[in-house]
Amino acid sequence: MFQGANDDENGATMSSSLNLANFRGTLICPKDEPYDEARSVFNGMMDRYPAAIARCTSTDDVVAVVNMANSDGLPLSVYGGGHSVTGSAVVDGGLCLDLRGMRNITVDPGSKTARVEGGAVWGEIDAATQQHGLAVTGGRVSTTGVGGLTLGSGSGWTERSFGFTCDNLLKAEVVTADGRVVIASNDENPDLFWGLRGGGGNFGVVTAFHFRLHDLGPIVLGGMLMFPATAAHAIVRFYRDFMAAAPNELGTVLAFITAPPEEFVPVEARGKPAIAIAGCHTGSIDEASKAFQPLRDLDSIVDMIGPTPYVAIQQMLDNAAPKGIRNYWTADSIAELTDDAVDVLVDYATNPVSPFTQVILAPGGGAIAEVADEATAFGQRNAPWTVHYASMWADSADDQINIAYTKELAASMKPWTTGQVYLNFIGNEGSGRVAASFGPEKYQRLTELKRKWDPTNLFRHNQNIPPAPPESRAQ
Repeated sequence: MFQGANDDENGATMSSSLNLANFRGTLICPKDEPYDEARSVFNGMMDRYPAAIARCTSTDDVVAVVNMANSDGLPLSVYGGGHSVTGSAVVDGGLCLDLRGMRNITVDPGSKTARVEGGAVWGEIDAATQQHGLAVTGGRVSTTGVGGLTLGSGSGWTERSFGFTCDNLLKAEVVTADGRVVIASNDENPDLFWGLRGGGGNFGVVTAFHFRLHDLGPIVLGGMLMFPATAAHAIVRFYRDFMAAAPNELGTVLAFITAPPEEFVPVEARGKPAIAIAGCHTGSIDEASKAFQPLRDLDSIVDMIGPTPYVAIQQMLDNAAPKGIRNYWTADSIAELTDDAVDVLVDYATNPVSPFTQVILAPGGGAIAEVADEATAFGQRNAPWTVHYASMWADSADDQINIAYTKELAASMKPWTTGQVYLNFIGNEGSGRVAASFGPEKYQRLTELKRKWDPTNLFRHNQNIPPAPPESRAQ
């Protein structure tokens, strides 16, 4: 037995007896030197104190921690990349199952597949797959964890060509809530496989993902264009119409940003609101040049489009989203981006209250919409646009004004939304928001799946799907 103690913020002492049978990893406790770094997450607003952090090095360790949480009645969280804006990787007073000791990546260039352990991040995956000129859709920030991204569906630069990350999942190795190790695929436990692709971390701990890979790189045509905010109305309208007819190989987003104080930005534009269009093309350089040209013909203040290593494309937003900055996010799927919707969006988004805030407009279509809606738990595949309100700021004194700005902006766009949303892009917005994101039929199916695979709701520190009530029995 291990006696773990934690002093909470009020000075009270919390302790629990942790059954460590068969655990061979590292247990990090509140008095241990690595504790504060180990409990930190991407969102600087989250400051949680687990009773212990169990850093696993094997599937057997994961099984031991799940069994430990069950036997000790402890709340459980799962730390993959720690990138969720909700800070769900860590739980106050509970047990943090830490996958960061499991990061092995094996690429088979012959079958164009990869096995990726659950603690890996996308920068590591890209580095491994690009050695063979292969890739799979991954996060637009290279420190994003494989688990949260894939299980939430997985949006990235190449989604219009290759589909979401979850669309390229061939198989998952899963530790269930009762400590079993199972495979989820189209052939084994297909119901679980369906739920893992968009249902989040509700159904088990995925210790390894098996992905289909695609030919790409190592050099692609991509980068960023930047325009002054004064041109925003015209630029957004042009972008809307342009992307409606763009080839699937062209993956871009439009973002409302504040121009950074960097040498590549004209002095007179630095620190002022701006519009950025960023992304890459998955085809040949010649095809990509033709596809990008209408955007490059616009009157930009920065043009950084050119032949670029794919790994650099995957890292180009890293500095704009540093770990530890304060974050408040929400998002919506947009049914139609009308001229009125553009006007409302532009008027708000070009007047941010923080220079770190980004409002991101991402087009749908392409390979995303080619997958049948019922094929995976993730829905809203036919939404033409997603808008992601990613407010970021440095000082806790500015929390209220930034949160209020984000809520007001999102509310102003509600007339044009579908009611559904990509869960990885939102914060703690309540069970109704989670249910609405799937729609009533899928949500009911997911609650029944939860009842089968996690009837006690052990995996609840997430965008939670509670188990359906027990089935009625004949008297």
